[in-house]
Amino acid sequence: MTTHNAEIQISVNDKPMSCPSELSLSALLVQLEMPLQATAVAVNDDIVACHHWDSTLLNTGDRIALFQAIAGG
Repeated sequence: MTTHNAEIQISVNDKPMSCPSELSLSALLVQLEMPLQATAVAVNDDIVACHHWDSTLLNTGDRIALFQAIAGG
């Protein structure tokens, strides 16, 4: 049984980390201080569109891959 205060294990760019259960993808990005407008995210190898970040809740074992856009010449 999962409680609201339980911690879950996920990996972010292949690094294990703990986070609260029922954490949304957008809350994780804020916690990680990611630049939201220049970030692409995949959860378990599926790209998640930014308009789904608030409704995407993380689960134990999720593999999060973060990609940042880099401008330059």
